[in-house]
Amino acid sequence: MAIFAEAEMPEGEANAKVEIAHVLTMDVVEYSKLLITEQARVIAELTNIVKNTEQFRLAEAAGKLVRIPTGDGMALVFFDDPQAPIDCAVEIAIALKNHAEIRLRSGIHSGPVNQVVDVSERTNVAGAGIDMAQRVMDCGDAGHILVSKRVADDLAPFPKWNPYLHELGECEIKHGRKISLVNFYTDKIGNPQRPKKCPAARSAPRSAVTISAVLLVVVALGLVWSLDKFRKPSSAISLPPKSIAVLPFENLSHDPDNAYFADGIQEEILTRLSKIAELKVISRTSTRRFRSKPENLGEIAKQLGVAHILEGAVQKVGDQVRVNVQLINAQNDSHLWADEFDRKLQDIFAVETEIATKIADTLRAKLSGREQRAIAVRPTENTGAYQLYLQGRHLWGQRNETPLLKAVDYFNQALAKDPNYAQAYSGIADCYSVLPYFSRLNPRECLQKARLAADKALELDNELAEAHASLGILLMSEGGAADAQREFLRAIDLDPNYSNAYYWYGWTFFVPLGRFDEGIAQIKRAIELDPLSAVCSANLAESYRMARRYPEAIAQARKTIELEQGFSYGHGVLGSAFDVSGQFDQAISEYEMAYELSHDFHILGVLGHAYGLKGDRAKALQLLEQLQDFERQNSVWNYSVALVYLALGDKNEALNRLEQSYRAGETGSISYIKVDPMLDPLRGDPRFEKLVDQVIPPDALP
Repeated sequence: MAIFAEAEMPEGEANAKVEIAHVLTMDVVEYSKLLITEQARVIAELTNIVKNTEQFRLAEAAGKLVRIPTGDGMALVFFDDPQAPIDCAVEIAIALKNHAEIRLRSGIHSGPVNQVVDVSERTNVAGAGIDMAQRVMDCGDAGHILVSKRVADDLAPFPKWNPYLHELGECEIKHGRKISLVNFYTDKIGNPQRPKKCPAARSAPRSAVTISAVLLVVVALGLVWSLDKFRKPSSAISLPPKSIAVLPFENLSHDPDNAYFADGIQEEILTRLSKIAELKVISRTSTRRFRSKPENLGEIAKQLGVAHILEGAVQKVGDQVRVNVQLINAQNDSHLWADEFDRKLQDIFAVETEIATKIADTLRAKLSGREQRAIAVRPTENTGAYQLYLQGRHLWGQRNETPLLKAVDYFNQALAKDPNYAQAYSGIADCYSVLPYFSRLNPRECLQKARLAADKALELDNELAEAHASLGILLMSEGGAADAQREFLRAIDLDPNYSNAYYWYGWTFFVPLGRFDEGIAQIKRAIELDPLSAVCSANLAESYRMARRYPEAIAQARKTIELEQGFSYGHGVLGSAFDVSGQFDQAISEYEMAYELSHDFHILGVLGHAYGLKGDRAKALQLLEQLQDFERQNSVWNYSVALVYLALGDKNEALNRLEQSYRAGETGSISYIKVDPMLDPLRGDPRFEKLVDQVIPPDALP
């Protein structure tokens, strides 16, 4: 593809005004292999996606955008805003997750352009800035968002972009020229693999003169404390020797629909390892960010806080399964053990046990008798039920109403094949526990279904840690704090690496009771086991807010937003921290961002609360009216409406709504009535204090 061949300036344009533009180029990989009709459909769909991005609409409305169609893609030339191309590329990449057939690559560069008159006698733009953006894009493969080093240097100071910029070094382009490139990707968008056109970078030998000069500068500055950073390689950082992360397994099957099976094998091995108390095992929530084969295992190990990495690949054909694994010491990139297993599907549990046992032996982790039994367990003898269970778990991680309900369906299908499959009941309990947050389903009915499923799971297998943790949450929602604590502790005892057990113990048990130090300690332990979990990070910030430690809440919420770009809950949590600390303009900005990202109607409640406390009564009343409209569609919690009434000074109606929230079983919000700072104006009111005692009965406290 060529936008303008070598960007030569036509005669007569020599005096054209030259400007610095910020260019996003993109094209569809292997476009020429598509049928003519398919080409037209793909380009039309891509054009529609691009035109609906916020950056496109804003720049076009301001007259600061030129779009250049190229047959198999397009170039967008932005003026004035250097962040517009990367913002736009992110929006496009998110939208394309629902269009797997459009294999797009993108390139971004800032450079000089000038106005020209094209062959159609229309005003257009050309210049080195566009040409170089195309060269950047040409180095990429499907999914890549590549940026020039110049652009990366402009973006690097911003926390929003910095964590996701990964240097590639120099790549060769046309005529033997080389350009320095940076790969932009997160765990959800972009392509983390090194582009095929960019050879692996080789470490250049250090010059003794350079090292000496650096050391002299260090000494001159008196920074003796940092000398080891210059002397020691990064691999010298101390990490727990008995620690491991199991990275997502590669699906080698020809059928992409078997991806759930590769994910399931990884999770089953991880689950077995996590039951070994001597090992530190990182949660799948954090490891799933490294789905594509990573190049720098040492860097990943440091991010996750482990010394060892397990990589694997799975190929499933009919009832035949091949599993390849290799255990790597990430500190020195040495292979400790590798093996290949060719087995029948019915033998897959034995393979998972063998792998877990070999890893424990290699890392010299001693297993108790109970741990040996735990990693050898066969949860079902029915391979069909097992595959249905894995499909359900695959969907459960997507956290949305449709996939969650589909996951319940898969779990029920598994139970139809094996009615004694305890893990399938546990999966149903987990789905119904979170569905009230992601659907319009009645919260109380969801929790009742979750309780029945958790009880049944434990009736079948009383050593299932996940079910004990789920039951702990449900018991807290019923006011049984002492019983809930017992279940959380039982879950942790059975699976010392189950991060959710620590997280739920801290967030749903200690924090609602006002035992903040204990709650924060448990959530921090969960983060050690799941260091890249945005949800854990966000609710650590919420815990600080509940504890009235507002500066820490704001700082932690900002870390959360940096951890996962576009995480609406993170923006909502930051807004709440600003709200209770009296920074209403900042709160409103974050709430509006959260609503824009998620369209979660509950956010309108806290947004109305902030406007009300700011003194903008008209805006608060407008939001209250919106909430009441959505309420008629059964989409809003009473707790959200109560917050707006409270900010408007109507304490009586706020109390009415809080009482309705309790009766409706809105445990995700009403459970925190004892500690939520937003409710402080009601404290001391006899009616309010009576409700607090109903939600958390004093005689139920451990």
